[in-house]
Amino acid sequence: MDNKNKKIGFIGMGVMGKPMAKNLVKNGYSLVVFDVKPEPVAELVALGQESAASPAEVAKRSDIIITMLPNTPHVISVISGPNGVLEGVTPGKIIIDMSSVSPVASKDMAALAAEKGCEFLDAPVSGGEPKAIDGTMSIMIGGKKEVYESVLDIFKAMGDSAVLIGEEVGAGNICKLANQIMVAMHLAAVSEAMVFAEKAGVDPEKVYQAIRGGLAGSTVLDAKMDRILDRNFKPGGPIWMHTKDLINVRDAALQIDAPIPMTTQILEAMKACKCDGKSFDDHCGIVQYWEKLANVTIKRRS
Repeated sequence: MDNKNKKIGFIGMGVMGKPMAKNLVKNGYSLVVFDVKPEPVAELVALGQESAASPAEVAKRSDIIITMLPNTPHVISVISGPNGVLEGVTPGKIIIDMSSVSPVASKDMAALAAEKGCEFLDAPVSGGEPKAIDGTMSIMIGGKKEVYESVLDIFKAMGDSAVLIGEEVGAGNICKLANQIMVAMHLAAVSEAMVFAEKAGVDPEKVYQAIRGGLAGSTVLDAKMDRILDRNFKPGGPIWMHTKDLINVRDAALQIDAPIPMTTQILEAMKACKCDGKSFDDHCGIVQYWEKLANVTIKRRS
């Protein structure tokens, strides 16, 4: 289905949301936007889009409403709080929450949307700021197949991959949390392995070049090793955000009795980095936790 004749509401234009909204504009969609900060709203208005004074107003003036917010409490407030999305919707509208939040909260918001006669999808993303900017994110969706298919063109305007994980709302965020477990494991493994090499007096860059094409190679290794060697911890996905995701993993795992011993250890490493003033470092900056334990620093030797 082509939704370019419909108005798309977009709420939350932070590190990820703003480039996502800009990609929708680039692909010919018309937006009504809202954010608590005026600067990103002004950028979208300068591109010919409309602004609104509240999430409720966005919902009133839109056919499809997208939210892209930092965490579960923000989503609950924006969707079901005072002047929230649910105060502005009418039956038949679609709400798409693309935030990375608790799957339980996604189900709760979907139930409230259903009471208003609206459809709901949870559709968290992976890829960080670079892929949000170039429109190549991976999008993981939970909800009714027919609703997913009706907005697939919108997803494709923001990402290379848009997979329906399951027809129950919350499935998208379960997938995102599984993704975040695996990314965290990769980052921890890279950190521990390269600190081991450095401590032994072997050049980590040469270790990386030797193993990247073998079984130990990974997308995470290729995406992050140069940044570690260059000490470039400018965030694509900051430590505070990945910590938030692992806390959501912990909470969800408690509800279903899923064992997560390694995830719990990495969560503690990320929390230690936050305590050390590194909340806004890229998540590959957790290498500094292992470096501190070993009293070494990984960097290029030439």
